[in-house]
Amino acid sequence: MKIVILFASPNSNGSTSILVNSFKSGAQESGHSVEIIDVCRLKISPCTGCVACGYEGECVQHDDNGKIRNSLLSCDMVVFATPLYYYGMSAQLKAVIDRFCAYNSSLNRRHLKSALLAVAWNTADWTFEALSVHYKTLVRYIGLEDMGMVLGFGCGTPSMTRSGKYPKAAYDLGRSL
Repeated sequence: MKIVILFASPNSNGSTSILVNSFKSGAQESGHSVEIIDVCRLKISPCTGCVACGYEGECVQHDDNGKIRNSLLSCDMVVFATPLYYYGMSAQLKAVIDRFCAYNSSLNRRHLKSALLAVAWNTADWTFEALSVHYKTLVRYIGLEDMGMVLGFGCGTPSMTRSGKYPKAAYDLGRSL
């Protein structure tokens, strides 16, 4: 299976990357290929809502979104990886997802598997409620097959994350595929 990870943390060596690398190791050990797309290092403009794409065509913006589009339309699974910023995904990941509209039908026809990897400093039981609902809505709307979520409570620093249970949980999720 070809897996694309949309890695959306501005901190390329932070807690999110620990979960991403753990997941990748597990998935590769199970024989899958993994491509990590660092969306924060790409030039992705926000959707303007112009609808010139007709919801299934070329976007009028000529940026790095074409790379993401090509990868997603040729993979079997997408993994959304983000730190929790004010109880939602990072702005960089949201911009990428908003641009899905230019290839919405093609993406829906793929019937991709999906997963969510997220980290937060907070430990309150409600910390990931909004992000979880948003992810589940994407799963439903795009017709994804949810393979699981690793929600890293109390992962405020890389050392906190490394010493917790979440890197193993991400590894186990990747390995289980």
